[in-house]
Amino acid sequence: MRRASQRNSLVTLNEINITPLLDLALVLLIIFIITRPLIEQSMQLDLPEGGGPAPKLEAGDFARVEVSAQGSVTLNGRPIDISQVERVLLAMRQQNPKLVVLIAADQSTEWGNGVQVIEICKRHEIPLNIQTKPASQ
Repeated sequence: MRRASQRNSLVTLNEINITPLLDLALVLLIIFIITRPLIEQSMQLDLPEGGGPAPKLEAGDFARVEVSAQGSVTLNGRPIDISQVERVLLAMRQQNPKLVVLIAADQSTEWGNGVQVIEICKRHEIPLNIQTKPASQ
């Protein structure tokens, strides 16, 4: 009889309570969902004035390339080396033939990286728009 009670106690030790682990996973998921839009919009750009309103595009139909005043480049909010931009844009274009590239560059930047992106788009016939602030009237 004593052996039977020891066996039951051993069985209960093998069960692991995963509720705290699931709670932690859920909290991390919520944190990532909340912070992702903040990270994507973290590059502060002082866009030049001029031009018309931005075109209305569906969410998956454009790729936003940003060039900061220091010359760093992001593609859809993620930092990327300028040498990788062509490969990534071609892969995106293959997935979506309606892809349009939106270029947003700080007005105080040297346009070296911006011109490279424009040349990539011209070479592969990818439509592009240069984003500006609405002209003040």
